[in-house]
Amino acid sequence: CSSSTHSPKGFPKLKNDTFLRAARGEETEHTPVWCMRQAGRYLPEFRETRAAQDFFATCRSPKLCCELTLQPLRRFPLDAAIIFSDILVVPQALGMEVVMVPGKGPTFTEPLKEVEDLLKLRQKVDVTAELGYVFQAITLTRHSLEGRVPLIGFSGAPWTLMSYMIEGGGSTTMSKAKSWLYRHPEASHQLLRLLADVIIDYLVGQVAAGAQALQLFESHAGHLGPEQFEFFALPYICDIARDVKSKLKEEALPLVPMIIFAKDAHYALRDLAKAGYEVVGLDWTIRPQEARAQTGKDVTLQGNLDPCALYAPKEKIGELVKKMLEGFGTQRYIANLGHGLYPDMNPEHVGAFVEAVHAHSRHINKH
Repeated sequence: CSSSTHSPKGFPKLKNDTFLRAARGEETEHTPVWCMRQAGRYLPEFRETRAAQDFFATCRSPKLCCELTLQPLRRFPLDAAIIFSDILVVPQALGMEVVMVPGKGPTFTEPLKEVEDLLKLRQKVDVTAELGYVFQAITLTRHSLEGRVPLIGFSGAPWTLMSYMIEGGGSTTMSKAKSWLYRHPEASHQLLRLLADVIIDYLVGQVAAGAQALQLFESHAGHLGPEQFEFFALPYICDIARDVKSKLKEEALPLVPMIIFAKDAHYALRDLAKAGYEVVGLDWTIRPQEARAQTGKDVTLQGNLDPCALYAPKEKIGELVKKMLEGFGTQRYIANLGHGLYPDMNPEHVGAFVEAVHAHSRHINKH
């Protein structure tokens, strides 16, 4: 990942487009596979690269992001790369300070407590000025991939980001953030709208920089019930898909496939399938056949092996993958885990997962 400035145009020709074809619902010889958090602490080389650096300083270094994005691809025949970054760069762009506290995770030094605190946020964000480092990382990585596989860009979704900004970090109940939804619905919508507007520009900027697909992470959907999800999460999820696509058209940029991953929102799958995304990502709490029945024939599904299945012996991983492929079918399907990889996972087991998806899907397609 040498950081000589490349022109964003003239990207290398894509050699393996299986992931993009599956996302668009076209036929594939094998089921494509990638893993959420595939660039991560389960790899010794990741820990080495990150060792001396502050986490968010790493996120702001295009060269390091490029290196971390490529590491898993050197080990495993994955069908997609996802840019190394963090969903909390968006609240940072709004002017909030976030630090990574060892043993605790990301922490906001001054979370939003009162409705008045919304006034402290930047109301107009120039995404190129604030998040240009992510765009540079995408462009550099797209060149460095040399067309091996497509590069996925991503963002957190408004509700998930709002919950972090109010809780000030992780939370088991999200009670502070949810109390806003009940006590201050107008202010909540004001904040969610502000976030959605920044996310739209951010995702369009990622495509301009070279991202070939986009994933929206609504990681905290499971803290909401169906009604709150319908009022405070779904409308913004729909707006983001619609507005990103219309802006891509306006700017004559490629219309890339978009993935919505709303963790634990199986109560909303029917709505998510109609939200304007080509792909609906699933966590491990739903049966493949049920997910298919609820989402219909016009979207591709992505998921949903329990990440903890990777603690099983390799043969067992193969059996679980085979069962998962039989449940989803090998077409209009992208294999993945139901959430990210954990730091103590054995890289060899990740390799076994990836290889099992390729082997079993090829076998099923032949017969």
